[in-house]
Amino acid sequence: MWIDTHCHLDAPEFDADRGAVVAAARTAGVRLLVLPAVAADHFDTVRQLAHQHGLAYALGLHPLWLAHAEDSDLDRLQQALATHRDDPRLVAVGEIGLDHFVPALDPVKQTRFYTAQLKLARDAGLPVILHVRRSADALLHGLRRIEVPGGIAHAFNGSAVQAAQFAALGFRLGFGGTLTYERSLQIRALARALPETVPVLETDAPDIPPHWLYRTAAERAAGAASGRNSPAELPRIAADLAMLRGWTLDQTAAQTAANAVAALPRLQGLIP
Repeated sequence: MWIDTHCHLDAPEFDADRGAVVAAARTAGVRLLVLPAVAADHFDTVRQLAHQHGLAYALGLHPLWLAHAEDSDLDRLQQALATHRDDPRLVAVGEIGLDHFVPALDPVKQTRFYTAQLKLARDAGLPVILHVRRSADALLHGLRRIEVPGGIAHAFNGSAVQAAQFAALGFRLGFGGTLTYERSLQIRALARALPETVPVLETDAPDIPPHWLYRTAAERAAGAASGRNSPAELPRIAADLAMLRGWTLDQTAAQTAANAVAALPRLQGLIP
């Protein structure tokens, strides 16, 4: 059984065939998807999708969406977490974090929202799903000040030292499409060397396509298909992790699923 720990099924790229996407994932053996929200207006959507399709969801405010966020959105998040605190499909606060790659983002606002959401996760007793892009040290600083019950560092691309620090705080690290590129030397080295209890699998669909879906700018300009990622690609991504680790596919499925449940304990009650 495979678990996709990060899939944006609510994205408009799936509007035309969302049900078929979930069905294809299940046919491929992906039994659970975690749907993180990115904005307050998405909270009800991801919750409804999770209940409609038998999936899991997380509620949070993504750093890339904060330009349009208001302080009242933090109140909406607090209220949603309280209203749905007994919903077994609510497994985390996320996607939250810091993005120090996009230059136009307001670092002060990002830090304020990140800190506030860590406190909400702490108070709700929920793990967090973290957006990490050139921000690992700053995220770790926040986690040391505000203790949360672990979670997942999504699309991790930090150093081995940073990876060990996240793991020491009870976090698992997410690996997806980037793992499949032979030039992703650091990510592939991390995936190979981390303790077996640390890696989890994700697609970030419709984003971060694996190499077999990637289209160059020239190909897109010539009318090539967009290369939309989907949760059905997870087992093929997992084959690269298995190769790097020297694991069988069955071993990879079992270990990464166990790691996902350790990171997001409410998943245990949702496993078919």
